[in-house]
Amino acid sequence: MNIIFPSNCLSLLVTTTQLVPALAKILLYGLGDIFAIDNIYSATKIGKESCFERIVARYGRKCTYVVVGDGRDEEAAAKQMGFPFWRVSGHSDLAALHHALELGHL
Repeated sequence: MNIIFPSNCLSLLVTTTQLVPALAKILLYGLGDIFAIDNIYSATKIGKESCFERIVARYGRKCTYVVVGDGRDEEAAAKQMGFPFWRVSGHSDLAALHHALELGHL
């Protein structure tokens, strides 16, 4: 089952992987249609909080940001920025996120 997020949603990737290997993984796993190259941020040198701050500076405060991740560092960064956090440990968690977005719960 492919998950396609609603048209009013934008997928951004913040990773602790360096940018070139992250881009290679995106292409290798066929995720290029989900994450545009200018929407991929590497937190290797500056940290996730700084990446989130850059994203807010780029898109503004009127957006609803949802941090999706599987670790405590993502959850802590989301909490620091005041963003909701959606824990993902499997495909069903992504399906539930998609459903919540479609219903406008986030």
